[in-house]
Amino acid sequence: MDCQSLAAAGERFRPKRAGSASWLMGGRHMAWLLIPFLALAFLGLILSLVSHCCGLLGIAQPLGGATWGLHLGIFVVLLPAMMVEQNQVKGFKQKDPWKACFAGCPTWLRWMTTAFGTHAILNFIICLAVVQAAPPVAGAPAPPVVFAMASGHWMFFYSAAAATLYSYLVVRRVGPAGCCPNYHPVSPATVYCEVCGAYVGEPE
Repeated sequence: MDCQSLAAAGERFRPKRAGSASWLMGGRHMAWLLIPFLALAFLGLILSLVSHCCGLLGIAQPLGGATWGLHLGIFVVLLPAMMVEQNQVKGFKQKDPWKACFAGCPTWLRWMTTAFGTHAILNFIICLAVVQAAPPVAGAPAPPVVFAMASGHWMFFYSAAAATLYSYLVVRRVGPAGCCPNYHPVSPATVYCEVCGAYVGEPE
């Protein structure tokens, strides 16, 4: 039942948006294709955090040279994240695309991603100064500070990919569209109606 039908029937507004049989790329079963990438993003985040701590403490990397595989893994999870991000933001008319992109995320995941982004910038500046003060020896294994500098960015990208994929799955499961209390159609990530400004509710 669409918003106009609800208005004609006088049905009371319910903040939770109605579900849909087709909510992701043409079918519900397609969602399972994103779950492995979501798991990889969280795994990459954990391994990047371990690598970062080892780099800061000046100890050997648990994965050795294989740690650089985390650099390639970013592209594996970012590609699907960028694809769903475009779909997520497409129907969102507000000026802040990040609100639409992370609308389905719990608060802790949003703040964690923001914190990793800020940390990546500060960490890069500090580590770059350390590297310039004591340049690595050519041909020698990468010193811990190099892993600390690289893993700072890894954490942010893996966290952003995980947040984007998780948000997309949650928002699309809630439903592709809904109605505000005044029966205006709203997009999935909308918190306030774009027509009348009425509060719609946070996506679950």
